Amino acid sequence: MKIAVIGAGASGLAAALQAAWNGVNVTLFEHNDTIGRKLTVTGSGHCNLTNDSVDAASYACADPKWMSTLLSRLGVSELLEMLAKIGIPARKTEDGWYYPLSNSAHSVIQAFAYAAGQAGITLLTGRHVSGIAVNKNNGFAIRFSQGEKEFKADFDRVIVSTGGCAYPSLGSRGDLFPVLQKMGHDVLENRPALAPILVDTGSLKPLQGMRFDVKTALRKGGTMIAETSGNLIFTEWGLNGPAVMDISHHVTRHPAGTLELSMDFLAFFRDEFNRFLVANRNGSMTAAIFLNAFFAPKVVSTFLRAARVEGETTLSRMDNQSLDDLIDLLQNSRFPVKGVRDFTYCQVSAGGVPVTEVDPDTLESRQIKGLYLTGETLDVVGPCGGFNLHFAFGSGALAGMAAARRRV
Repeated sequence: MKIAVIGAGASGLAAALQAAWNGVNVTLFEHNDTIGRKLTVTGSGHCNLTNDSVDAASYACADPKWMSTLLSRLGVSELLEMLAKIGIPARKTEDGWYYPLSNSAHSVIQAFAYAAGQAGITLLTGRHVSGIAVNKNNGFAIRFSQGEKEFKADFDRVIVSTGGCAYPSLGSRGDLFPVLQKMGHDVLENRPALAPILVDTGSLKPLQGMRFDVKTALRKGGTMIAETSGNLIFTEWGLNGPAVMDISHHVTRHPAGTLELSMDFLAFFRDEFNRFLVANRNGSMTAAIFLNAFFAPKVVSTFLRAARVEGETTLSRMDNQSLDDLIDLLQNSRFPVKGVRDFTYCQVSAGGVPVTEVDPDTLESRQIKGLYLTGETLDVVGPCGGFNLHFAFGSGALAGMAAARRRV
């Protein structure tokens, strides 16, 4: 049996290896000249493989039960075992994030390349797949090109792992979505996800370049749409970091100018803040020195200026309204949302084929037998921290195993 895997990213590499390990003939197509290009930028180049917190509730998709089924088939321990077999032992950070022991995404790519060679996979780089059609033998005919030359080849099974539209400079353009749509699949519009958010930071603009651990929430009117917590950085155009990127896929669902982002700078040390305030409320400590216990001087001066509080004012001389206004700014700063940065700056994309159109046990299309869809081809978004790479590896691995075991 001959299986074609289209796309040599994380998902396609896992699919090709699992299929080859199960004894079938595998051809892996990649339109870039090298494999795994998007892997090079994952985890800031360190390749965040997975996370102890991976569970169905962490992902945005059409059916949480679908995701639960998939993760029950290939969870964290199963993925780590597969990676170790490839030659990628992992280490875990204190917060449960997994990285290769090498701490290098490039070493992960080299391990996959070596394993693919050992497994006898035919790797065709620099080939652009432009068409997939069911042939008369209920297999598939694939059209592809190399330069100006056009080719066609027949396969018994096809696994599509071409990704979405994130990082177009690395080759992700969503080229096969029209093909899948023509074959009968629904394809939801691709939208940036895990993207920086564009906001007007107003009086807090001087915080550009500063990092914080915060809790954030997206609101529309009086309704909260999504919330998360983590690290972020103020930038010249808005906000970046997991605390905003994890909820960015919600922004593009709404018209520009209709959302507001709230930010709680006290979320990670509220109890300490309150205790310190009670201990010094009636003393001679100044507002500036009080805030200096929790924030850098540049941050302190920015907050005091925004709250119209003189830094030399002692806490005992501050009236309750001024103190309340300052605390409200610290725990409930709000910014109008203008949008998100485009595909060039996002880590993954939302949209693609809804998960309800494939089997969660096998990743086989419910519409077209013998066609399998994995990774960013599907409309799945997880938070930062290895969740999306886990889904890419996991969905690819399950598709590769299933495709190889389904005999003609």
